Amino acid sequence: MITRQAADLAKKMANEFKVVAVVGPRQSGKTTLARAVFANKRYVSLEEPDNLQFAREDPRRFFDQYPDGAVIDEAQRCPDLFSHLQGIVDARNTPGQFILTGSQHFGLMQSITQSLAGRVGFLRLLPFSLKELQSADKAPDSIETMLFKGGYPPLYDQPVVPERWLDAYITTYVERDVRQLINIRDLSAFQLFLRLCAANVGQMLNASRLGGDVGIDQKTVRAWIGLLESSFIVFRLLPHFRNYRKRLVKTPKLYFYDPALAARLMGIESPGQLVTHPQRGALFENWVIAELLKGRGARGKADNLFFWRSHVGHEIDVIADRGDLLLPIEIKSGSTIASDWFVGLQKWLDLAGSEAVKPTLVYGGRGQQSRKGIDVIPWNEIEHLADSV
Repeated sequence: MITRQAADLAKKMANEFKVVAVVGPRQSGKTTLARAVFANKRYVSLEEPDNLQFAREDPRRFFDQYPDGAVIDEAQRCPDLFSHLQGIVDARNTPGQFILTGSQHFGLMQSITQSLAGRVGFLRLLPFSLKELQSADKAPDSIETMLFKGGYPPLYDQPVVPERWLDAYITTYVERDVRQLINIRDLSAFQLFLRLCAANVGQMLNASRLGGDVGIDQKTVRAWIGLLESSFIVFRLLPHFRNYRKRLVKTPKLYFYDPALAARLMGIESPGQLVTHPQRGALFENWVIAELLKGRGARGKADNLFFWRSHVGHEIDVIADRGDLLLPIEIKSGSTIASDWFVGLQKWLDLAGSEAVKPTLVYGGRGQQSRKGIDVIPWNEIEHLADSV
C-alpha cells in the first residue's frame, strides 16, 4: 500500500476529537486509510444494504455492536445516526471513538453541523500526490503521463487502462451520485455540463455562458457547480483582493481536483496528445494547484490559495496567503524556460513590495534555477513547494 501523507494527521486528530471524518472523492483511498490507521477498530460500510437498513431502523442497537467505536464507511447515507452518535460520544467522553468516511461532503457536513458540531475533526483526502507516488517509486516519468493518468489509487494498485477506468468513474458518478444528490431528469444535459466544465479549466467561471451552452439558467448552473464541489470533482479558486488600489477581476476560476478526469472529459486518449494539445497549459496549471492543495491538506491546514488578476490582464496564477506574507507562484507548462515568463511576477512584486516572499515559477521541464530572485522549480520537484505553501 502506498503510504499517505495524511496518515499522521489522522492519528493526531483521533487524539484531539471524539470523531474524525475522512472526506474526499470516491476512490481516493478514504476507506483504505481509515482501516489501515485504525486497524484496531471494527469496520462497517453503510454501502451494504443490510447494514444501512439496520442503522436506519434501530440506530441504538446498531451502535451497541461497537462499544469500542468503529470505522463507519459512507456515513452520510444514514443522517439519522448522527443524533444518536452525539449522545454516545459525549457519554464515553474519550477521543477517537468513531471514524467516519464520506464522499459527499454536503450530506456529511449537514448532518455533522446539526448534531456533532465541535466534536469532529475533518480530514480531506484527495487522490495521490506526486510526493506519495514518488515515495513508492510509482510516479510517472513524464508530465504528460502524470496529467493523463492522474492520482486515483486504483490506477496504481490495479492492472487497469487509465482511460477505461476514468470513463467508468465518470459514468458511475453521473448515474449514481448525481441522482442521489439532486433530481436531474436530463442526465445528458448534466454530462454536457461536466464536459464544458472540463473545457473551461483554469478560466473565469462564466455562469451565463455555461448555462447558455447547455440550455439551463444561471440558478441551475450554480446548483450544479455546488454539486460538483460537494462531491469533490471540482473546486473554485477565488481571486485575491488585498491592497494595491487596483480594479481587480472578482470572478473565481474553475479547476478539477484531479486533472486527469478533466483530460478524459476533453476526449484526450493518450499522454502523447498532451505534448501539443491546446489545453496542455490549463491542465498543467490545474495539476500544480491541486498538488499545492494536497500538500496543504496533508498538514491539516485550511486552503490559502488564490489567484490575482487586474482589469487590464496582469495575472499571477497562485497567491498563497500566509496572513502577513504573500507567496506568488507562476505556472508554465513549457519545458524550456523563457524570459517573458517572469514579466507577470515582476509586475506583481513591484505592487506587493514587502508583503511578497519567495516568488516561485513552476514549469514543465527539469532542473531547478534561480532567475532575478525567482525560484524556478521543475514539475517533478514540486513536493518542496507543496510542503511549504
